[in-house]
Amino acid sequence: MKNLMTKNIGQIVADNYRTAQIFKNHKIDFCCKGNRTIIEVAEKNKLDANSLLREIETVQQQTNGDNIDVMTWPLDLLADYIEKKHHRYVEAQIPVLNQYLAKLCRVHGERHPELLEITQHFNKCAGELAMHMKKEELMVFPAVRKMVKAKHTGTKLEPSKLGSIKNPIQMMMQEHENEGDRFRLIDELSNNYTPPTDACNTYRVTFSLLQEFEEDLHRHIHLENNILFPKAEILEKELND
Repeated sequence: MKNLMTKNIGQIVADNYRTAQIFKNHKIDFCCKGNRTIIEVAEKNKLDANSLLREIETVQQQTNGDNIDVMTWPLDLLADYIEKKHHRYVEAQIPVLNQYLAKLCRVHGERHPELLEITQHFNKCAGELAMHMKKEELMVFPAVRKMVKAKHTGTKLEPSKLGSIKNPIQMMMQEHENEGDRFRLIDELSNNYTPPTDACNTYRVTFSLLQEFEEDLHRHIHLENNILFPKAEILEKELND
């Protein structure tokens, strides 16, 4: 499967989400920067490309029982899934993390000033994500559902005020990259979510929740950047041809 060498890593993960863990282990961004090849990421991260390829092939050969095959889903179903699973998760976790981080800053901020930076970055991320998700729910997802309906009913796709769906998609992908960069800073400041030796239980729980939040964000962005958005652009072209 040497063709994997020139295949985008986002597509590799889209085909089998189990491979995401390999890229996570090597600190390779497969969601916001999923348009790179194995050769490119291996060179950038000073990894052996053949070794990385063997890891991927090993995972691909395993039973795929716990991998949800979203690649076969209708696009409107995928949009619903993202909104109900990932958007609602973000909305529920932000106030929880805000509360925990505020407490950590009060109690441990003097000894661990990095907590103040982590909190600042998370608060910025929370505000940006809230606006970002609303834009998706009001612009992108309805446009996707409209295209799916047009295809099913065989009706002509009416012109959108947004112009091509590529316009909001480009904006969404840039915002994804911004939040991916922000969480990389949180990762570094928290020493990969490793609590210090004097950490209390709240400290440990907070870092665990932050890590879970980032992992969910990676999955969320991956579903959009590598599956929903490319397929939506293809569908739009198909309907307009």
